[in-house]
Amino acid sequence: MKFTDKSLKALKPKTERYEVWEDGKTGFGIRITPRGVKTFIWMYRYEGKAKRLTLGNYSTINLHEANKLLAVSKEKLYYGSDPGNQMVQERKAHRNAMLVSTLVDEYLERYAKPNKRSAYEDERILKKDILPAWGGIKAKSVTKNDVLELLDTILERGAPVTANRTLACVRKMFNWAHSRDLLDQNPCFGVKAPSRENHRDRVLTKEEIIKLWKNLPKTKMTKIVRLAIQFQLVTAQRKFEILHARQDEFDLNNKIWTIPAENSKNKLAHRVPLSPLALNLLEQIQTIQDDSVYLFFSSRTSRPIQGSAIDHALRKNREILELTDITPHDLRRTAASHMASIGINRLVISKVLNHVEQSVTSIYDRYSYDKEKREALELWSNFLEETLTE
Repeated sequence: MKFTDKSLKALKPKTERYEVWEDGKTGFGIRITPRGVKTFIWMYRYEGKAKRLTLGNYSTINLHEANKLLAVSKEKLYYGSDPGNQMVQERKAHRNAMLVSTLVDEYLERYAKPNKRSAYEDERILKKDILPAWGGIKAKSVTKNDVLELLDTILERGAPVTANRTLACVRKMFNWAHSRDLLDQNPCFGVKAPSRENHRDRVLTKEEIIKLWKNLPKTKMTKIVRLAIQFQLVTAQRKFEILHARQDEFDLNNKIWTIPAENSKNKLAHRVPLSPLALNLLEQIQTIQDDSVYLFFSSRTSRPIQGSAIDHALRKNREILELTDITPHDLRRTAASHMASIGINRLVISKVLNHVEQSVTSIYDRYSYDKEKREALELWSNFLEETLTE
């Protein structure tokens, strides 16, 4: 059989394992198991004995790479070495060397998911850019130059902020590996953030709030994504906290949402009084997600909607929304700024936002501020409703 990618992919599994050999009596073949696993093999003779060498799995190396390995093995045999014995020794030496794909799994399961609220974002970054580029190579072989080349690739596609986030995530992963004695060094050492980020101060005006609210139904976003955007503007809470909100966190009788410590940025439970507008949005949300654990549940992934999906939805629909340069965090900043403009005390706004206080007094202050937060959020709800009816 003439070996081509097309002919190899056409080989189907049978009830028993079988082998197919390349034309020309080269000894080069491929083994197919009943489960459909295809492995390149080479039959050769060394010191009069027939031997078999496994070159690699077709799922990890292609035909061209298999032919290169075959050529190297034939050269070793020509000069008197047993290529099979050498490959066994090389594989033994590298067996315990961790692949980047394994490191990614270890980092996510053993560190990121138990410790980071942004674990899902780390997972997205690592799967989008790291695994395709480095997944199959040894983690110890990743160099500073590899890191720089990867960041350049991301910059070239016009994503400077993503490049910064990717560097931060990869640096954290390699630092973790180094701290666990899995690696001797971090290839990100000395690599600077590839792009400069300006501190955002974007606040939507009353006119822009009207455009956002009234144009959302015209977008191609799903209804649950639109409601998540509106719910963030109304409650002024963080995107992660909203998207990971569970049905059982809401006490509708007392009109309160309790964000658990594990979802809160400062690791402290946070009580959010629900204004009339927030309650109205909850009613709409529950007509869609009534049976799900999470308030903002993706039926496609069976998990909470990812923050990147909200970011993408806003970017993609800027023209329809008639708004430029808008992010989810701008909604939280908008709520805080307008609350200040209608006379709400800055301390109360800080309590609504669940900001961490640095003063010594804050250590002893265990007052919940529920009454003040409710008044603030109801005033903000009234402001929004008046704005939207102008």
